[in-house]
Order: sequence, then structure tokens, then C-alpha cells
Amino acid sequence: MLSRRNFLGSATALASVAAVTGRAQAATIPEAATMEKTTMQPPLHPTSGPDYNPVVTLNGWTLPWRMNGDWKEFHLVAEPVEREFAEGMTAHLWGYNGQSPGPTIETVEGDKVRIFVTNKLPEHTTVHWHGVLLPAGMDGVGGLNQPHIPPGKTFVYEFEMKHSGTFMYHPHSDEMVQMAMGMMGMMVVHPRDKSFRPVDRDFVFIMSSYLIDPGTYLPKVTEMTDFNMWAWNSRVFPGIDPLPVRLGDRVRVRVGNLTMTNHPIHLHGHNFAVSCTDGGWVPESAQWPEVTTDIPVGSIRAFDFTADNPGDWAFHCHKSHHTMNAMGHDIRNLIGVSKKDLAKAVGKLAPDAMVMGTTGGAMGDMEMPLPDNTLPMMTGSGQFGPIEMGGMFTVMKIREGLARDDYKDPGPYDFPKGTVAYEVDAPQSAAPRQANDKTKAKAADPKPVKMNIKGMKGM
Repeated sequence: MLSRRNFLGSATALASVAAVTGRAQAATIPEAATMEKTTMQPPLHPTSGPDYNPVVTLNGWTLPWRMNGDWKEFHLVAEPVEREFAEGMTAHLWGYNGQSPGPTIETVEGDKVRIFVTNKLPEHTTVHWHGVLLPAGMDGVGGLNQPHIPPGKTFVYEFEMKHSGTFMYHPHSDEMVQMAMGMMGMMVVHPRDKSFRPVDRDFVFIMSSYLIDPGTYLPKVTEMTDFNMWAWNSRVFPGIDPLPVRLGDRVRVRVGNLTMTNHPIHLHGHNFAVSCTDGGWVPESAQWPEVTTDIPVGSIRAFDFTADNPGDWAFHCHKSHHTMNAMGHDIRNLIGVSKKDLAKAVGKLAPDAMVMGTTGGAMGDMEMPLPDNTLPMMTGSGQFGPIEMGGMFTVMKIREGLARDDYKDPGPYDFPKGTVAYEVDAPQSAAPRQANDKTKAKAADPKPVKMNIKGMKGM
């Protein structure tokens, strides 16, 4: 794996060489950095040019660059990859630089950017820079704006980052297949003025969805609605990193949506304001407080808040079936039905089967055999027992005393004494009822009670 330190070191040497212009300058392709880890990597602070507070990518990383004259150069490699969704399940996807989604690309407003794209897929591809305002010939729609990139070939995109904000990249070539296979990533363009809406912690990730049958590894790329894996940066709970935040920090979370449906993203314990979309920054006068923001298909939303409430706070999509893993949608509803006789009958045919649903779907505390390469529908555990979640769910952990670039999991929250809900053991008193005209009339003129004499024989 190419380390960022070595990569940026070579960048410094390259920057000292006398720069040429145009196509000759782009003739030397920078080495493509890769990443094997699936955990959130530390922020990549700039070593030259304008200063900015870098983002951290949930279960991901930022792509290193080199300076070549006044051009900031990146190298993306489109290729088949393997991605662990969570421990116990790996998917065969397509992505960039060893991972799906690809690495986050960070630049600064006004940067001249050159991005090399090498195609190692079994078919042609392109890259569209979603939301970025650029020349038409660099927009990446195959056949319309450029030739498709054949397998084994490298194309180069050159444009200026005219506007700061949050954007995405993805193919516009056999798009249904390639995006369904996981080809996507995020772009963050920082304001050149570091004093513009500064934050202390800046998180970014992209949402994707897949249908992967239990025991298999390959997504069904023709599926349109019936997905069973809802992912943040191609990870699902409990494989999604927590978001460690220092108490009092100003926090920004940037979320892109390239699934097939909208997602109402909800943060517990705080309210926030949507500060940016892929169309630009929202004026502060147009913002209002929210605890949930809906992110449409093909859009990004960034929201800002002050982390002033310590604790472990759930952060998730509010569509309940999006917080489950490997979910089957044809399960019979057996709530309230006795399973005693049913379990006996099923057990004769399938001794390892488990009949469930009498009291609901609570499976977080159950253990049952699973096919290979499959996750339980609901899983995860906390200090009080099963969390019973999956999919698009994680925890924002707000603590005192975290260092500036400390993104390690701080562990479970130490609740102050007397602040946790508790059980009471006391008799319930009957709730008072307000009498209406009918109950008053019934009390004044009660009907005679009919006696079932036959049923009283022998009593």
C-alpha cells in the first residue's frame, strides 16, 4: 500500500521541477494511492497552498495528490474490489483505488484540478463530477461529452474548482450496472477563506443500497426497489464507525445519496441546520432547526450543529427497514400467534429452523444459524444489552477532552448517577375516567343482568 507520507513527499519533489503547460504536462501519470483498511482514517492536512480544516470520511479516506506546477493532480483507478460490509459479510463490488466507495477528493475553491482516471474494469466507463460547474467536455457523460474510456486506457479531466461545497463522483457509462456495483465517491471543495463557516469536525460519507442474496457475494444490479443492504460508505451496522466528537465542537456532517430512494437522516440529542446542498451553501437567514433532514436521490445535504449534549447518540436513517441487514420482505406476520404447535411441525422438517414473531421481531438477543457471508437482520450490542439495529445506523459519541485529531472510539458513555431510565415495582392505579351523558344514563338506569341458569348447574 502506498503511504500518504511517501506520496506527498514525491509531490514536493515534483513541484520543484520546472512546470510545462497543456497536454505535455499531463503526460506523466501520478502513481495511484490505494487503501486496504475499512476504518475511518485520520484527516489529511494540507502541506502546501491554502490552509483548511480537512474532512474525515466515515469508514474511508482522502485521496492524496501531487502538485505539478499550479495543477493539483489526482489518480483514480476504476476496478473490481472486495468490500467488507461488516464482520462476517464481504461483497464483490466495483470501485476506485481498492475500495467502494472510492476515496474522498478534497480540493480548495480556485484550485486547478487534473484527475487521471484509469479503467481496469471489464467494460468501458467514465466519471461524472456531480454538482461541479465545469466545461461541458469534462462533465463525463459517455457519448455526449466524451468518448467512453475503454478497458486498460487512461483519460484525464482538467477543470477549475470555481465554487466551494460538497459534491459526488460516479460513472455516466452503463450507469445502472456500475453504480449498482458501488462505483461512487465524494468530493469536498473547501472555501479559500478559512473563516467562512468554520467547523471543528467535518464528517463525510455516501449512501448506497444493494440486493445480495444470503450466502452470495454479488449484488443484483437490475433490482430497483427490493434492496436488503442499506449502507453508509458500503458499511452496515455494526460495521459502521462511530463518530467521536469533542464536547462543545462545531460539527458538520456531509451526506451524499446514490441509492434508489430518499433517506430521512435523524440525529438524537441535538438539533441542526442544513448548511449546504450540492447546489451550494444555504444562506444562514434561510436555515431553520431540524432533527431530521430528508436526502433525495442524487443529492447531498450537509448539516451543522454544536455538540453541546454529552452522551452516546443514535444517528440513523428513519426508515425502519433501512436499519436492518439482509432483510427478507416476504416474512409472515405471526405477532400474537402461538408458535408452540407450529414449531413442532416445522422442527420435524427442518430441525435447525427457528419460528419467530410471536411477540414481535426482536432478534437482537437470539442466536440462529445463518448462511455463509450473511449478517443477522438486527444486531449490535451496547452496555445495556442488544441494540437490535443494522444497515444505516451508527452512534455519535460526544465526550469531553478529545484531542483535535482523535477519532478513536472512546468506548461506552459513563452516565451520571440518576440519569438512566429505570424499572419501578409499584401497583398501577386505575386512571380516572370522565363521565359522559351515556355513562351517566347507564349508571342511573342499569339494565338487568341476564343469568345463564343452564351454565350454573352443578355450581
